[in-house]
Amino acid sequence: MTMRFASPFSPFDRLLSLQREIERAYDNPVGFEGVGGRGVFPPVNVFKNGDGYLVRIEVPGVPPEKLNLQTHGRTLTISGEREAEHVEGASYHRRERDAGSFSRSLTLPANLDLGNVEASYKHGVLTLRVPLKAAAKPRQIAVKAA
Repeated sequence: MTMRFASPFSPFDRLLSLQREIERAYDNPVGFEGVGGRGVFPPVNVFKNGDGYLVRIEVPGVPPEKLNLQTHGRTLTISGEREAEHVEGASYHRRERDAGSFSRSLTLPANLDLGNVEASYKHGVLTLRVPLKAAAKPRQIAVKAA
C-alpha cells in the first residue's frame, strides 16, 4: 500500500481554500443594501423601478405593532421582535423559526426621498415604497418656437 501526502502546494488544497472563501462570501455578502446572505433575518429584496425603490421584507409571525422603521441619512433600519411560540403540553421536535429581537439596516442611494417612505403590511410581508427625490425624477421640457 502506497501512502501519499499532500504537499503544501497541492492544487486541491488551493481549490478547497477557494471553496471556503466563496462559501464565506456567500454566507455574508455586502452590497449597496448592506449585509445580507443566507440565514440573515429578516430576508430583504430591493427592487428599482421608475418611481424609486420597492423594498420587501419578510417578517412572518411578527405583528405590525412589533415593527419599527427609522431613517438616518441614507440608512433605513428595520427592527422588531418575534415572540417564541409555546404550545401547551408540547415540546419542540424541530425548531427552525427563530424568536427574539432583530434589526436590519440598508444603505440606500442618495437620490431617494426617505422622508416620504410609505409602508404597508400584508401576509407577513412588509412593503416599503421609497420615492425618488423630486430633483432626481425625469421631467418633460417644453420646446417653444422663437
